[in-house]
Amino acid sequence: MADVMTEVDGRTVKLSNLDKVLYPNGFTKGEVIAYYHAIAPVMLPHLAGRPVTRIRFPNGTDKPSFFEKNVPNGTPEWVRVHHVVGSSEDIEYPIVEGTSTLVWLANLAALELHTHQWRVADDAGQTTIDDDLPVDQLVIDLDPGPGVGMPLIATAALLISGELGDAGLVSFVKTSGSKGLQLYAPLEPTRSRDVLTWVRAFGQRLVELHPQLFVTEIAKDARAGKILVDVNQNLPGRTTVCAYSLRAKDEPTASTPLAWHEVEAATEGADLRFTSAQVLERVEQHGDLFEPLLTGRRGTLPS
Repeated sequence: MADVMTEVDGRTVKLSNLDKVLYPNGFTKGEVIAYYHAIAPVMLPHLAGRPVTRIRFPNGTDKPSFFEKNVPNGTPEWVRVHHVVGSSEDIEYPIVEGTSTLVWLANLAALELHTHQWRVADDAGQTTIDDDLPVDQLVIDLDPGPGVGMPLIATAALLISGELGDAGLVSFVKTSGSKGLQLYAPLEPTRSRDVLTWVRAFGQRLVELHPQLFVTEIAKDARAGKILVDVNQNLPGRTTVCAYSLRAKDEPTASTPLAWHEVEAATEGADLRFTSAQVLERVEQHGDLFEPLLTGRRGTLPS
């Protein structure tokens, strides 16, 4: 198929290879672009101000992929670029400010979009990643070990939500789009070091209270039959898949915000795996279930 020039929010975007199959089930690049265009109204607020790491699959999800942090050659001049300075690297990240940028990334076969737990100011020239970087949310990433199914993960998520509530934090939950669940809690701007210290202690407490259920060790031999509480996702240099991002599986599943009653149903076996089409249907019916993460009350970490 010939390249197509289209206008998205007043920006001219070049689209190519729209009929190229990117998922083994036949889902094409054109359908990937259409999904990101359709989901943009609810996804963009979760991307706003957050540097984006992309995982690109130029030849499909069953072929080699690559991580990309820097903006690639040929990036349109209208894409916002933000300079991030780390301990070992300087990165020119894209900031997704509109549907046109989201469509441009989709055309690059950037199927997965991953973001930090901090935002950059509108007028910031650059950001330095250090322990004093203010973050506005924490994440508890639940990664199931071998032999762990969704009923147990859902049970764990409900337990952790209760523990966060006892600490004065309101939590929201989404699927990872893969095997796990991820809980988020909105925060008043808090130093990264303080969030990491608190979350690590929180994870250790979960292990002490429920040693048969949780581990905080990465080693796979320690995870069989248990759930990894990956607290290190709160490191300022780490990223987590953004709400509504596609995942690179056999079919186009997406990281999907959930209602807590759905998590409760999953403890009894209800499915929590949603494709792009199902996600769009859910948004049509329920709106953005993750909106309160952005607009609701922000918590403070207990001392």
